[in-house]
Amino acid sequence: MAISPLSGGLTNENYLVECEGRRYVMRLPGKSTELLAIDRANEVYNTKSAATTGIGPKVLEHVAGVDVMVLEFIPGPTMSAKTLQSNRMAARMAQSFHRLHAAPRFLQDFNMFRLIEHYLHIVDEHQVAIPDDYRDWLPTVAEIERAVEVHALPRVPCHNDLLCENFIDDGASLRIVDYELSGNNDPCFDLGNTAQEASLDDELRAVLCEAYFGRLDRQQLARMNLFALMSDVGWTLWGAIQAKISTLEFDFTDYYTTRWNRALKVMASDRFEGWLRTASQPP
Repeated sequence: MAISPLSGGLTNENYLVECEGRRYVMRLPGKSTELLAIDRANEVYNTKSAATTGIGPKVLEHVAGVDVMVLEFIPGPTMSAKTLQSNRMAARMAQSFHRLHAAPRFLQDFNMFRLIEHYLHIVDEHQVAIPDDYRDWLPTVAEIERAVEVHALPRVPCHNDLLCENFIDDGASLRIVDYELSGNNDPCFDLGNTAQEASLDDELRAVLCEAYFGRLDRQQLARMNLFALMSDVGWTLWGAIQAKISTLEFDFTDYYTTRWNRALKVMASDRFEGWLRTASQPP
């Protein structure tokens, strides 16, 4: 048997296990991840649900109590922003989302706006450093929530944390791994989140929207863009909490500072006001 670490995880420890000619992924939960609102029972349940669609990896073993999972190893290249930035890959992502979003219902719901409220409680309780002006923008966050709720879509099983490295190309499909923040959510959150993580430009965001909805729906594209922004707003707090609790060798302070500065730039732009108007206008 051979065991070697897998790179890329920002919350957990992942290992490649090779045994009798077969390969597996062993996933160990990170320290104090309950402060990040990660529910391990929810993760296991949702991972199994996603696996039924052929998009998520199969759960081969789960060790209750310590929440270690042994997962199917998916052969193929791990994606990056560079590899996802094409019309073809945007269409393939849309196909994967269609399959994932049709999975059996996940155990819990996910709402970024409520998660931000939860994270702010953690920030206060544990004296976590966050950007000085973060709370000044909470009225704007409330405005975004009102806008995206006008044409909200039915909640479906969503991943909600679509780092480019969570996509693996097995040659037939873009598989999606890591379901620790998954939950039933508006599908536009997954679309917007992946657009942000993959740094898709306006043209590719439109391609992703059209591929998913079958037409270029301007209202849903605006909602995608607002959810893309909310990925930065919400994960800023995630990164700040990680900077306080994580034992991983990663610069979480730079991570959350970069995300927050990017969010500020968008919220101060004219295009942001346009997204709010388009998302909330009558059909």
